[in-house]
This record gives sequence, structure tokens and C-alpha cells, in this order.
Amino acid sequence: MRILLVEDEEKVSRFVERGLKAELHVVSVAADGRSALHCLRDFGYDLVILDLNLPDMSGNAVLAAMRKNGVATPVLILTARDGIAAKVESFDLGADDYLTKPFSFTELSLRTKALLRRGQMPAQGDMLTVGDLTLDRAAHQVRRGGQAIDLTSREFALLDYLMVNAGRVLSRTMIVENVWDQSFEGLTNIVDVYIRQLRKKIDEESPVKLLRTIRGVGYSINEEGA
Repeated sequence: MRILLVEDEEKVSRFVERGLKAELHVVSVAADGRSALHCLRDFGYDLVILDLNLPDMSGNAVLAAMRKNGVATPVLILTARDGIAAKVESFDLGADDYLTKPFSFTELSLRTKALLRRGQMPAQGDMLTVGDLTLDRAAHQVRRGGQAIDLTSREFALLDYLMVNAGRVLSRTMIVENVWDQSFEGLTNIVDVYIRQLRKKIDEESPVKLLRTIRGVGYSINEEGA
């Protein structure tokens, strides 16, 4: 697999590059954001590992430019920023996973393999429907009662997972492991943050509430509502 590592700390870069190459990945290294965007323009990658604190532009700016240019390559954020707001910002811009420094290479390797596997999974049906709520995977569109709803990429992924499992109660752990591709540790609140955002967008204007909170258990979506 071809991996682009965007990291300006030489020690971290050498450590990660050596480990990934030992696992037989082809690794390109960029030390700043503009170099990373040039690499993405000229070559195809299966995964991008992206630091947020780069010397010329932020990692989030690189991520935003990628998604704006239609680059759907999975992105693993690798950063010292561990606050919930920082995670939400990156996920909203289209990040697929988030790992904070310091980290073990074993965990990085597991996250990398999970993202690479997901990128190879066959696509399911393009249209999902729960009541008057529809999600079109191909067009990346969501509508409620025919009205378009604007979602971030992470909100879209969360809604997709809920709708695939409509009627089933999903724990926070299940949601994190399937939508964020990482362990539950350190993300206790992020699921609740995104559920609140999603509920405001899809349920607030409708008399029928589709998203349900099952106290002490998790969340569910179904036609009967709350």
C-alpha cells in the first residue's frame, strides 16, 4: 500500500517511516503542507498520515484542500492536540481517524490497517431510508421530507451507520469503533457531541423525531421516533 506521511518532526517522521516500511508499505514523506498537496496532486495514495502542526500551513488546511479537490483518500491525524474541540474540527473537515502523540507504533499500525481495510471494502447500496429521511451515498446527500440537509463528512458517516442499523440500539463504543475506526478510550464525549449536532439538523424542524437516546445504553434511529 502507498502511504503519504506528512510530518515535520524528523525524529517522528523517521520512526513512523521505518515502521511502515517494515510492514512492506511504500512510504512517501512530506515535511510541510504544500509539499503534501503536490504529492497528492501528482501521485495516488491509499492513506495519508497527517500532522496538524506544520511549518507553512496547518494540517487541517491540507485536509480541507484535499476534500475540496475531491481527494477521498483516508486521513489519519497524528498530533499532540488532544482536546475534544480539535478532534471535532478535524473530523468535520473529513478526517477518518485521530491519534494523539505520544503514541506507540503498535497502535498506529492497527489504526493504519483498519483504514486500509475499510478502503478496500465493497460498497453497499447507495440509498438508505428511514421514514421520510433518505441518505444517498453516491451523491453524498441527505434529505428529510424532500428537504436537503447539509452535513459534515463525519455527521454523514455517523448517520450512515445509524441508518444501516435502523431499529438497533448502538452503544457509544460501537459507534466510535465503526465510525471513527478507533478504540473508545479518550472519545467518551465526542459521540454525544455529534449526536446533538445531527439531531439538531434532522429532527429539530420535524414533529416526528427519528433519533432516540437510550439512557445508559446508546442511540438508535427508527421510524417510530423517540
